[in-house]
Amino acid sequence: MKLAFSTLGVPGLSVPEVLALATAHGYHGVELRAHPEEPVHPGLGPAERAETAALFRGAGVEALCLAGYARVAAPGKDAPVLAEIRDLLRLAHDLGAPFVRVFPGADPDRPREESDAIAARRLGTAAEDAATLGVRVLLETHDSHPTGADAIRILGPVGHRQVGAVWDVMHTWLGGEQPLDSYAALAPHLGYVQVKDIASAEDTAPLPLGAGVLPLGECVDVLARRGWDGWLCWEYEKRWHEAAPPLAQLLDGGREHLLRTLDEAA
Repeated sequence: MKLAFSTLGVPGLSVPEVLALATAHGYHGVELRAHPEEPVHPGLGPAERAETAALFRGAGVEALCLAGYARVAAPGKDAPVLAEIRDLLRLAHDLGAPFVRVFPGADPDRPREESDAIAARRLGTAAEDAATLGVRVLLETHDSHPTGADAIRILGPVGHRQVGAVWDVMHTWLGGEQPLDSYAALAPHLGYVQVKDIASAEDTAPLPLGAGVLPLGECVDVLARRGWDGWLCWEYEKRWHEAAPPLAQLLDGGREHLLRTLDEAA
């Protein structure tokens, strides 16, 4: 498996500095938070996109994913949501990233079946643009759809190879789903896996990998035993927790923990 980290852990850091961290600490790729407060976002012009892509190529680091914030199950008209996804897809294509990330974001007061149908319709439409651009749209296990069982209610009806899933191991755990069950639901659609660690369900501030309660070893074991060889991406949520230690100080330890976990699974 290949290792990446998310720029959610290094808010506002320039692309050259992010790439320097990746190369210095042995990470193969970077998940880019695609937000206007970050250096990489859909508002970049052609020259900036070309320069960013060249920086990644020069560093030998992969742009794993453009982590966007489109909410595919949210109420409202389809057009703004689809426009947001298409902007992400074009940016990912220009940067050479294989994936874009979207959220479910369903309204809890609406019938579940209605929200699922909205999300499936939008993702089915976006899949055609994704196919043209050679990028996959990945629905993260998050918010209204935290488990694999939740996500599959959307992904199953879509049934398109350009639409898949990000397995966020914290949200499936918070949703009470066992790693084996999460993998069974998501395996046909799995793009990559987000790893992290926290102290408890009540305290989700980011911790160094292995220092908390999340079943990272069990998740990696499930993946390894089934021959899955994709990406593990450390999503350290520094942006939302200013008091958390800097990610740069933890990257070596996180890499070592993941490599030990992979060795144990093997």
